[in-house]
Amino acid sequence: MSNNLTIALDIMGGDYGPRSSLPAAVEAVNLIDHLTLILCGNERQIRCELKKLDALTHPRILIEHCSEVVNNDDLPSSALRNKKDSSMRISLDLVKSGRAQACVTAGNTGALLAMAHYVLKMLPGVKRPALISTVPTQTPKPVYLLDLGANVTCDSEVLFQFAVMGAVVAEQAQNIDSAKVSLLNMGAEEIKGHESIKEAAKLLQCSEHINYIGYSEGNDIFSGKADVIVCDGFTGNVALKTCEGIAKLIVHKLTKALNKSLFNKFLALLLFPVLKKLYKRVNPDQYNGASLVGLRGIVVKSHGNASKKAFLAAIEEAVREVERQLPEKIRYKFEEIINKNA
Repeated sequence: MSNNLTIALDIMGGDYGPRSSLPAAVEAVNLIDHLTLILCGNERQIRCELKKLDALTHPRILIEHCSEVVNNDDLPSSALRNKKDSSMRISLDLVKSGRAQACVTAGNTGALLAMAHYVLKMLPGVKRPALISTVPTQTPKPVYLLDLGANVTCDSEVLFQFAVMGAVVAEQAQNIDSAKVSLLNMGAEEIKGHESIKEAAKLLQCSEHINYIGYSEGNDIFSGKADVIVCDGFTGNVALKTCEGIAKLIVHKLTKALNKSLFNKFLALLLFPVLKKLYKRVNPDQYNGASLVGLRGIVVKSHGNASKKAFLAAIEEAVREVERQLPEKIRYKFEEIINKNA
């Protein structure tokens, strides 16, 4: 069994707040017997919901009362200045103080970036944090995609650093020695793309620390040819949302087609094991939980509209990152690169 670990949850964040986060929290402590959760939010509301879930006296569920909530329409600067007792801010403070080893939130992404940067600070040598998550591929292994929205534009050095961090994440998660890294571009030819992409490619080609395999186009994301695909936050966010939309479209069309006639319903029964396996592979809920890498602490960002199952996946991702000591591994990699180039 792993050592005991503690994670802080922003219970109030996201579109559904406690309705999805609290049932997920209760399921998480029941599934993971070395996990303690600190629930950050309105204590009265949390206690009321926990009572309904018959988990009010659970020994590994703690409550940290917070008088404020970061709303989805709060400006990052305003949230940073004026929401110091919010469930999001307190969950980050718990990580900084060491009471928690990670935090999970479904709240306002812009506010989270501002608060996390201010509270936890960047790892030495890292210019900007990046959001990273997985996307299913044609192979058994997923591909790690970053940045997913933390940085709308990125220069070549930032893209290079994203490649370093992405490689560390993929190597730790997949237990591989040298992750294959690619840059997302509008074509495979070296002449294509804007200048920051071209300059980042040159930096990666010259680096002995990164297994760079060249450009990937949009239709390569699902191929499995790369372990890590790097892009700016604007491109990555659009790509991720497109992937999720495609997955939902496939499930919707397939369900509609199989319910169209009595014969199709009979066929669906025969194909149920295959369809269940396919749904499990493409269901976006299981991939919920983008990690904000580059910080001195572990922060996992859940989708704002996450269901109970999706929020549970984000908690499980935070547990894995604590067990892998991800920030330390990224710090070691950056120190190695800086020392080599000194």
